[in-house]
Amino acid sequence: MALQLLLSLSILVVTHELGHFLFAKLFKIKVEKFFLFFDAGFKLFSFKKGETEYGVGWLPLGGYVKIAGMIDESMDTDQMSQPVQEWEFRAKPAWQRALVMAGGIMVNLITAPLIFWIMAYSYGETYLPLSEGRNGFDFSDVMQGAGFRNGDIVIGVNGRVCETYKEAANAIIFEDTCTVDIVRRGEAMSIKLPHDFFRDILSGDDSQALFAFRVPTVVDSVMAGSPAEACGMAKGDSVISAGYVSTPSFYEFAMVMDSLKGREVSIVVARVGGGVDTLDVNVGEDGKVGIYNCPPTRWLTPKTIEYSLWEALPAGVMKGKDLLVNYCKQLPMLFTKEGATKVGGFGTIAKMFPSRWNWQAFWFNTAFLAIILAVMNLLPIPGLDGGHLLFVIIEMITGYKASDRVLEVAQTIGMGLILLLVVYANGADIVRFIIGK
Repeated sequence: MALQLLLSLSILVVTHELGHFLFAKLFKIKVEKFFLFFDAGFKLFSFKKGETEYGVGWLPLGGYVKIAGMIDESMDTDQMSQPVQEWEFRAKPAWQRALVMAGGIMVNLITAPLIFWIMAYSYGETYLPLSEGRNGFDFSDVMQGAGFRNGDIVIGVNGRVCETYKEAANAIIFEDTCTVDIVRRGEAMSIKLPHDFFRDILSGDDSQALFAFRVPTVVDSVMAGSPAEACGMAKGDSVISAGYVSTPSFYEFAMVMDSLKGREVSIVVARVGGGVDTLDVNVGEDGKVGIYNCPPTRWLTPKTIEYSLWEALPAGVMKGKDLLVNYCKQLPMLFTKEGATKVGGFGTIAKMFPSRWNWQAFWFNTAFLAIILAVMNLLPIPGLDGGHLLFVIIEMITGYKASDRVLEVAQTIGMGLILLLVVYANGADIVRFIIGK
């Protein structure tokens, strides 16, 4: 996970800074440094080509290009006190400076659909249509609190039939008013969700999907040395009940196990060869007994779409656009009380990646992080690209150019705010790790 995160962020940092670099070169602005990671105090290695020093720093918190005549994180005030040179950033017209500052964001926004284009061509698209949920769905605690019951069949949202889980989930989370159309025991009905239902979702368990396809508990494999192996569970066993509670789905079985962690539980299983047995198993402190359930595709039929190279292009662009729109919708949620508790640092980001190397997941997460990087850098906070852009846009509108002193103070304040956010986000990760969440 750590290696995937490091490689992904390295790719994104280099491409982001390349955007600034290329526009600076286009407008004949001198670029003094191009570094992956920060080199405060010392650097791992570097080399110089032309007027630019290229290198790798020791602090893996990003990277930078040092553009001559610009107040940035280097805070090179000595250079700014010298007479203006024609090859400096500050000597160029506002529209050119705006493009230099927007270059990194532009490259990130191009990177995401480009990756999705190649992914669509290479892997196609495979998903479980919502219509495969003929046996109903299991719902998270938050959804059950809103009136859903395990076994309900989700049809659509606000009168629209939804093709995928993601389509339905996005509507539930982001649409201002949301009515979910379901079938319960053969009867069509609708459940209207409260206006601020997203607050309930943010307050809920991160590990729970809003709802999931309902599948039975049929043992696919048993972990060696596990409680399940000790009590005699075997591949092909179907769980009927646990702790004297009927468990018609794997989700409900897992919920019962979690509620009885650390205790001995009676599990009734139908044997693959015939017959029914009652087994006494010691549930682990993690609420698990050591079995893997058969994959949902044993009962559900996924849909696969194959793309030619050129068919994959609009599919990749649409994927990037949808993720960008949804992320922008999520951003205001972070400024709510519930959303603030979900802020995380590098540990949270690392959890996006699987524990084993998976190129498909790697490239998807890299594209998603490119979108996050673009949006975050667009925020009008001094120290970020959006903060620099804000001053340039004000200059273009008013004709007034902020003084170097104003820019220095703004940069200092902005870097302080960013540092506080980094400390808070990564501190939250540490707290979650300590308390086991």
